[in-house]
Amino acid sequence: MQIDDLQARLSPELPYPIACHVRHYEAGIAISEHQSPWGELSFALNGVMEYMIEGQPYLSPPQYGLWIPPDIPHKWTNRSEVHYVTLYLAKDICANISSKPCTATLSALFRAIVNDFSMRDVIYPETQEDLRLAQVLIDQLRLAPTYSSYLPWTGDVALASLLSQLQQNPGDKHSASYWAEKFGMTERTLLRHCQKLLGVSFNEWRQRLKLVSAMSLLDEGWSVQHISAELGYSTPSAFISMFQRLTGMSPERMRKTGYMEIRQP
Repeated sequence: MQIDDLQARLSPELPYPIACHVRHYEAGIAISEHQSPWGELSFALNGVMEYMIEGQPYLSPPQYGLWIPPDIPHKWTNRSEVHYVTLYLAKDICANISSKPCTATLSALFRAIVNDFSMRDVIYPETQEDLRLAQVLIDQLRLAPTYSSYLPWTGDVALASLLSQLQQNPGDKHSASYWAEKFGMTERTLLRHCQKLLGVSFNEWRQRLKLVSAMSLLDEGWSVQHISAELGYSTPSAFISMFQRLTGMSPERMRKTGYMEIRQP
């Protein structure tokens, strides 16, 4: 869907406190920079969306919500197919939500209500029951743990291309020197660029990618054994150890609760 089509469906005043859109995007769609008079909370059901918000890159993978306050310039693109949810919030109810773009951890309750709206094709909540559910969504967003960006991205062409290849195969076991040589740079240059442009080390970024990928696979019903093998871990226990260290819970507990708080390094 092009942005003009979307804005035609949404009143600038958003006559209801919230609007819910669930859409499927084919690979290779790009939306040029624009800004909206409403707040936007977006998250992928599968796939990854790449955003540029006020000149800063953000990655929107499954399980994490990306919050964009009203009137903030942004654009996005997707390299692969994406099934995507966006909630649009009227400006007057965004006051107690972050005034800056950020990533939010979404609770199981939040996702369940969005899923209910999607199943019933509720775009604007109109009944008293749906309006109450919409208020719970707003309250859950206000209470959600937030952070600047869990899996940072970059506008640097070479590094972004390298990261995109890793993203397509999170279980890749090649060394930093291999990837540096493949993209025509020294290992030292690659490590320096990661630290400078991403704010994290090359190895830290790869580990975060594995965690994000694991969360998506858990959501799809994969077993812990299959996930650990897919992500290149020698044993399931090594994968579980990483998962617990970064999230504070086991993969199976995360699967059951549907909620986690990412532990920042």
